[in-house]
Amino acid sequence: MWRFLIIEFQTHFSLMLEYEGLCFEESISAAKIEQEVTRVANEINADYAGREPLFVCVLNGAFMYASDLMKHISLPCEITFVRMKSYEGTETTGKVNMLIPLQVDVKDRDVIVIEDIVDTGITMHAFMNELREMGAKSVALTSFLYKPESLRYEDVKPQYYGLAIPPAFIIGYGLDLNEKARNLASIYTKV
Repeated sequence: MWRFLIIEFQTHFSLMLEYEGLCFEESISAAKIEQEVTRVANEINADYAGREPLFVCVLNGAFMYASDLMKHISLPCEITFVRMKSYEGTETTGKVNMLIPLQVDVKDRDVIVIEDIVDTGITMHAFMNELREMGAKSVALTSFLYKPESLRYEDVKPQYYGLAIPPAFIIGYGLDLNEKARNLASIYTKV
């Protein structure tokens, strides 16, 4: 069960969340998320004017970002979904398992992958190379969050991202704690 707390530090109020014995502080508000999603969508609309991109949403985490982003995309486009796994618990396995494979032909298409967060880049490095091998005309990456200090593959730095953040454990807005907390409207950082 969630327990929200409002903590006052002198004149600063902070929204805290307690869950499974861990304490989280609101770090990115729902209003800030909306502002950044709109900005990213406007950049994509400008860069892809006159084209019909195929968006590929990576489940489960990116579903909220994809939904909000698509509301602001004014281009003719398609969206499809994939699900991959490269982590066991909190550790990467070093290989990517495709749980729900791509169901659309990407040959000669402009593909934009939608991710919730780019951390080490292991999963995206493998997937984006696979899309290129499948004949995609171009492959771009949008991610709501990006951890530049954790990135291992420079070729997967997102072309379009909401916010760069430090390496910390976060939940909310699609990001989970044991498959829960994805439904939180704001993003919370473990304190």
